[in-house]
Amino acid sequence: MNMIRPNSLQARDIAYVIHPQTNLAEHEKHGPAIITHGDGIRVFDDTGKEYIEGAAGLWCASLGFNSDRLADVAAQQLRTLGYYHSYRSTAHPAGIELAEKLIELAPVPMSKVLLQCSGSEANDTAIKLCWYYHAACGKPEKNKIIGRFGGYHGTTVAAASLSGKPDMHEDFNLPLAQFRHTRNPHYYRFHEQGETEEEFATRMANELEALILTEGPDTVAAFFAEPVMGAGGVIVPPVTYFEKVQAVLRKYDVLFVADEVICGFGRTGNWWGSQTFNLKPDIISCAKALSAAFMPISALLLSERIYQGMLEESRKLGRFVHGYTYTGHPVAAAVALDVLKIYEEMDLMTHAKRVGAYFQEKLLKFAGHPLVGDVRGVGLIAGLDLVVDKGTKEPFDAMAVLDKHLRANGLVLRLIGNRATFSPPIIIQKPEIDEMLSRFSRSLDGAYQECAADR
Repeated sequence: MNMIRPNSLQARDIAYVIHPQTNLAEHEKHGPAIITHGDGIRVFDDTGKEYIEGAAGLWCASLGFNSDRLADVAAQQLRTLGYYHSYRSTAHPAGIELAEKLIELAPVPMSKVLLQCSGSEANDTAIKLCWYYHAACGKPEKNKIIGRFGGYHGTTVAAASLSGKPDMHEDFNLPLAQFRHTRNPHYYRFHEQGETEEEFATRMANELEALILTEGPDTVAAFFAEPVMGAGGVIVPPVTYFEKVQAVLRKYDVLFVADEVICGFGRTGNWWGSQTFNLKPDIISCAKALSAAFMPISALLLSERIYQGMLEESRKLGRFVHGYTYTGHPVAAAVALDVLKIYEEMDLMTHAKRVGAYFQEKLLKFAGHPLVGDVRGVGLIAGLDLVVDKGTKEPFDAMAVLDKHLRANGLVLRLIGNRATFSPPIIIQKPEIDEMLSRFSRSLDGAYQECAADR
């Protein structure tokens, strides 16, 4: 029986709104959950039910879901300069100050910042800049881009092609021809019998090198990777993985782009995932926690090497022909700049390390649960591989049942395939972690009991 009331918000949503990453046919039957307000790490729906948001929305609400201070910053900027562009040598103070701050915070020496509007846009632009750079070096044929199976970099045509998720390609006529994918470094799922993490990492690096050699090093432009693979299920890299991968990239002059859209600004316990895993990228993309998700903004941090190529090519062509209407929007830039100030005032990185260690320790207790095959994480991001049988690693396939119990217990998590993933707001405190994991425990037990009864 359809319980959606005529003229309700749900009915109006069904009538007019298309939702990303949604089964549209099912959505027409059941309608959306209507979230009306937030307070700290919690959100509330239109019935008044409270949820702990254990996914920080889409990995991004690092400071929670409301902020009087940032509302005031946005309002003041709207009163002063609500919009201006950055085309044709035009600038505004908020954009300049934000770029200056990002260069100061960069995990490796960086030269310039290119502000964009979303993580997808940032990675799409990074792809273009890799092509632009190699053209400036007289190597336009060096144009193939390598991502990883399971990696996620956005949903523009190019960023979705780079992403190694077949569901994003199907019936969109993707990926584009220049894109290739190498193995997903998910140790629990893909290591061979008796293979250590370091041996597995060596095999992953060797497979990347074999792919580059098969394609031809003179045709491979760049390799993109998230420090921790996010929408692929929170895959933490095996020991020595990035050390060995970066050696391969240097050997064949392949640019390295670190996608810090999820990992940047405290998620792994440092300002950057690149610091956590000792990455030395040529380009860094960031978004999400850059503004704590309060405004849509992203940025590319570019090394001097990349900038010199851009400079040479724009000199040759007459100008750098790229940009968006809302690039470096002054309100978004002002909010992002104040968010970075808040992080420093709160000493959020120290907090993330301390509370992240507590979170990881408490999460490990679930390793003994009948449904849990593997628990792995770093800082305030983690993933649990759910299985029917620990010996065979057969994936648990009743994630909708788990989601039902999570919602009933007032907890929102990101469920990806057979993986339950956590990325709570970074402001979360230890008692809130205890409460979040208590709700998860009840939900996991409920799903296990319901599925066991059905078997």
